[in-house]
Amino acid sequence: HEYSSLLCFTQSSKSEFLDKARQAREERKGYKARDRAATLIQALVRRFLCRCRLQKQIRFALQAMHAGTTKRNALSIFKIAQKLLFIFCQDDKLRFEKLCRSILGSMDVENEPKVWYVSLALSKDLTIPWIKQIKDLLWISCQFLKKLKPDIMQDNKLVTLYLTMLVTFTDTSTWKIVRGKGEALRPALTRICENIMGHLNQKGFYSILQILLTNGLARSRPSLTKGTLTAVFTLALRPVIAAHFSDNLLRSLLIHIMSVPAVVSHIYTITPECMTTIQTHDLLRKFILFLSCEEQCVDICVCLEGSHTLCLLGNLIHLGYLNEKVLEEEANHFVTELTDMLSYCQRYVSQKKSNLTHWHPVLGWFSQTVDYGLNESMPLVTKQLQYLWGMPVIRTLFSDVLSKKLETQEPTPPPQPTTSQNNLPVKSLFKRAFQKSASVRNILKPVGGRRVDSAEVQKVCSICVLYQTALTTLTQIRLQILTGLTYLDDLLPKLWAFICELGPQGGLKLFIECLNNDTEESKQLLAMLMLFCDCSRHLITILDDIEVYEEQISFKTEELVTISSFLNTFVYKMVWDGILENAKGEKLDLFHSVHGWLMVLYERDCRRRFSPDDNWLRKDLKPSLLFQELEKGKRRAQLLLQYIPHVIPHKNRVLLFRNIVTKEKETLGLVETSSASPHVTHITIRRSRMLEDGYDQLRRLPVNSIKGVIRVKFVNDLGVDEAGIDQDGVFKEFLEEIIKKVFNPALNLFKTTSGNERLYPSPTSYIHENHLQLFEFVGKMLGKAMYERYDGDVGDLGLTLSYDEDVMGQLVCHELIPGGKTMPVTNENKISYIHLMAHFRMHTQIKEQTAAFIRGFRSIINPEWLHMFSTPEVQRLVSGDNAEIDLDDLKKHTVYYGGFHSSHRVIIWLWDILSSDFSSEERAMFLKFVTSCSRPPLLGFAYLKPPFSIRCVEVSDDQDTGDTLGSVLRGFFTIRKKEPGGRLPTSSTCFNLLKLPNYSKKSILRDKLRYAISMNTGFELS
Repeated sequence: HEYSSLLCFTQSSKSEFLDKARQAREERKGYKARDRAATLIQALVRRFLCRCRLQKQIRFALQAMHAGTTKRNALSIFKIAQKLLFIFCQDDKLRFEKLCRSILGSMDVENEPKVWYVSLALSKDLTIPWIKQIKDLLWISCQFLKKLKPDIMQDNKLVTLYLTMLVTFTDTSTWKIVRGKGEALRPALTRICENIMGHLNQKGFYSILQILLTNGLARSRPSLTKGTLTAVFTLALRPVIAAHFSDNLLRSLLIHIMSVPAVVSHIYTITPECMTTIQTHDLLRKFILFLSCEEQCVDICVCLEGSHTLCLLGNLIHLGYLNEKVLEEEANHFVTELTDMLSYCQRYVSQKKSNLTHWHPVLGWFSQTVDYGLNESMPLVTKQLQYLWGMPVIRTLFSDVLSKKLETQEPTPPPQPTTSQNNLPVKSLFKRAFQKSASVRNILKPVGGRRVDSAEVQKVCSICVLYQTALTTLTQIRLQILTGLTYLDDLLPKLWAFICELGPQGGLKLFIECLNNDTEESKQLLAMLMLFCDCSRHLITILDDIEVYEEQISFKTEELVTISSFLNTFVYKMVWDGILENAKGEKLDLFHSVHGWLMVLYERDCRRRFSPDDNWLRKDLKPSLLFQELEKGKRRAQLLLQYIPHVIPHKNRVLLFRNIVTKEKETLGLVETSSASPHVTHITIRRSRMLEDGYDQLRRLPVNSIKGVIRVKFVNDLGVDEAGIDQDGVFKEFLEEIIKKVFNPALNLFKTTSGNERLYPSPTSYIHENHLQLFEFVGKMLGKAMYERYDGDVGDLGLTLSYDEDVMGQLVCHELIPGGKTMPVTNENKISYIHLMAHFRMHTQIKEQTAAFIRGFRSIINPEWLHMFSTPEVQRLVSGDNAEIDLDDLKKHTVYYGGFHSSHRVIIWLWDILSSDFSSEERAMFLKFVTSCSRPPLLGFAYLKPPFSIRCVEVSDDQDTGDTLGSVLRGFFTIRKKEPGGRLPTSSTCFNLLKLPNYSKKSILRDKLRYAISMNTGFELS
């Protein structure tokens, strides 16, 4: 037990001893580490203090040297530079500046080689140190250039200093050492300069120049002087020339210098001598050939990204504009490269679209970093881009098309317009049109014969692809491009002539075949057609009627007929052959382009005819087949009705429209059936307050109730109910009268254009407290008129343009864009001005009124139903046929009662009076008296329901119990119970029935009928 206790004690003491020994070692180790750290810190501090003392001594010595007035030799400058470079930091900017001035000063001394700083390059011992020193000095100069702001006067002086350093020591041309006997030294010294430039290039020399150019030029007013810009451009060219225009250095020049916004424009304006240098070295051709390699072109675009690729594009286009010969010789490569760059920009924009987008003045909306310098330069970049669609470049690129001579024929005097009186203005227009040219070209029709794989066709196609790509990429200046392309009157007709010659049988068959091919050749041909359509559509849209029909600018009207036939067939094939159903991307864009041009021609023709009858119809399409396919829900039939309903005769479309309305009525339960009657809404209207009563009672009705049956009871000014039962006739009268009242300009819901021909929503309609609800009500009533096949005298909705507006006696000026009052209209912005003005007057100013009107109208009439009609056709749907009343058609479809028949003398008198004695206005009043509509039915009197009827009556309306055997026999044999000379004709507009007494004289019938139709007292007259 004692032994065990002793053993435990011994073990415990041992572990304590070992712990103490370990702790002692750790302490000794810590002391040594602290000693080393203290020594190191002391060394660092001593070194820092020593360096500070040395730097202070050197700087003091440098200050003393610079203060001295004695001329220093090259070696002393070299040693000063060595010392400064040894201690150089950002605080030494002033000392570095003085050193640079000393070096440049030494180079200007005459006849003292030992003073010239460059002479050290010839010293065997100092050549390598000198080259290293000058490289360091020049790179520090570059670093300062990177940070300087040329628009600040003090900085501008330093920019000049450091650029002079770079210009002086990267070329031997200013070195006095190589003059005279020293000429032999030039090759060796030139190699030193090349070595220096190579070093600077490796360090990022071109990036420095790019920053300097951007700081000085990418602003509203450039801050670089002629000397500064010349120096920068000279420095940019030197490495390229020294390397004999190697691909590597051409790449740097394109990426860093030619991508600076509008740099070519600034060079051309500020330093024309540099433009001469560009042309001397044939730089544009070298750029074009470098970029002709697709990989190199893509590499440049990827490096620059979207906006700067656009800047490069602008500079290249500007160079092309200034070098017509190179442009002509390298047109194929140039066009391909511009197309590739534009396509890259388009892809870049589409990839960068997101919720956080910025607006770009040329490319539109996409996600981009905000570069204010770039934004400031964009007007100049846009001006450079405009050279692409300026006349000189278009003439050069389209030379093959424009060189084509359109065959001419001897002019024939134009036919005199057939008018009842001598219309001098029309005569003068024809005379002016005839005198415009001494000869008239033959009409251009598809003839075929030109091979599509020929070099000429391929070239024209690629040019069209270029401009089409520009239109889809430069979205914000699309109108400028189209205007430029249509500026030459002969480009589009000659392009059409070119299209007509393509393929063995002429353009149409070839282009329809291209629709089914996905080859590159087909895509290019379709792009040419697309460009032709876009430009032609733009041109015809902006030409007025005199220019289109009389002067026939660009196209003869006969050519428009040929073109419309071509387009009509092309679009029909795309729709009916099922191509449109699956179209997307380029093919869908093509359809919209061709269809857009087609519809502009169609709408122009609807307004003023230039094409023959049936020009727009497809005789190979049977309406019955189309309607069958519509019933089955076939997509091609739906698309045809949506896009080109005009290929179906108008009569068939009206029948289809009415069939659609009837089906909807049946679905809504608005048609009388054996098992149910539709709900009827009754309203009471005071004639003196027709609009107010109608608005109050109808505006709150649900849409389906307005579509349903509405019965009107009129109350006269005395508060007495008017005679008559409304079986649609009274409501028709009410509808026509209320529509007349709301469209009356005196109410100030609508105004008329200066010629009082067109109505448009009044911008000051807000004087009515409920003006928007009134517009919606008007829309519903107009829709109801169309829904029920009622007619009314409502003109087309037209719009007016005005900049200054008289509002309640005050002249109000509307700014089209912010600050517009201070921006003058110039040749450059006049097209934009027109579009802005049109948008303001036709959209912004009356958008609330128009929206309310359309909302009301569409609540009754489905807008898809109207797609099948043109604007004039919609007018006829609303207002009935605006043609003269066809009395023969009316006679043919008239039904007689009460003993009257077509050979009865009163009936013969009636038709004779209508045809010979009544004016067209009185005939319209007669028709309104009987049917409540002043215009004939759209498809003729065969479609008037109930049919037009005339009945012989013997008594007044309140005693009339209908026909009896006696009354019919008396009417037939002209037997009168008493002379009806004191009674007037009456009507039941609900049944389209004229109640005519059996008058004994034609003169009595004429006078009584004229008096009856001229009074507007509804059912009260008898």
